[in-house]
Amino acid sequence: MADQDHEEQYRGFWANVGATFPDLAGARSTTQYRNDERWLVSTQLPTIAGQRILKTDLWDEAKNTHILRWTAEQGAEAVGVDISPAIVADAQRGFAQDGQRLLGVQGDVRALPFRSGSVDAVYSMGTIEHFDDTEGAVREIFRVLRPGGRAIIGVPNRRDPFLRPLLVVALYYLGLYGYGFEKSYSRPALRRMLERAGFEVVAESGILFIPGWLRMLDLACHAWLRPLAWLTGALCAPFDWLSRRFPVLRRHGYLIASVGVRPASEGDAG
Repeated sequence: MADQDHEEQYRGFWANVGATFPDLAGARSTTQYRNDERWLVSTQLPTIAGQRILKTDLWDEAKNTHILRWTAEQGAEAVGVDISPAIVADAQRGFAQDGQRLLGVQGDVRALPFRSGSVDAVYSMGTIEHFDDTEGAVREIFRVLRPGGRAIIGVPNRRDPFLRPLLVVALYYLGLYGYGFEKSYSRPALRRMLERAGFEVVAESGILFIPGWLRMLDLACHAWLRPLAWLTGALCAPFDWLSRRFPVLRRHGYLIASVGVRPASEGDAG
């Protein structure tokens, strides 16, 4: 019964967030996020055009970087799932306004509503750390990916040089963190989690080399204190420049990513 109550609270939380959270797409720090995501996807997916790409949440399509819309512009078949009905609806409207098509459904990354082996690539950035059964979500990503397909899986960086995980924990326990429960992982821990699910990890990367407090402050100013957004934007711009000038810095961003390949045959796993 306790587990059921917890699950209902989790779903209710994200339904409310999806309906009430402000749009972050115009913030200066979101420009860096967008630049970094496009760089990550284009460098880690050998082919985008003609590929069926699944995103394990639609938050970015509704509120943030629109990365899945960008893959659709490159010729991908865009597929997405989100636990929030409002987020799914917002994402579908955004795709329609751009003249693109999204197969977006309400669902849960821990029980993906897709056939095994039915997608060519999976992009999961900042999704699986928001609940306890993270390993179950990774197994589901592995299941729906076709043999030989790639998954880019990103989570908060426990070793972020700007100490963002400590800030998140403090804000969460003060009731001030807008994204609810969140875990962080070291790079070795993320790699081992993918390998336990059956993936062969072929690359490790990251995005968002920027202090977490600055990203949060920039978003707050963009949403509620727009006259001050120029100041936070000016503070964010050098980190974007550094990330583009020195891509290695992205490995130390506050989101780390591992790229896993589902082996072409079961005998190749492990």
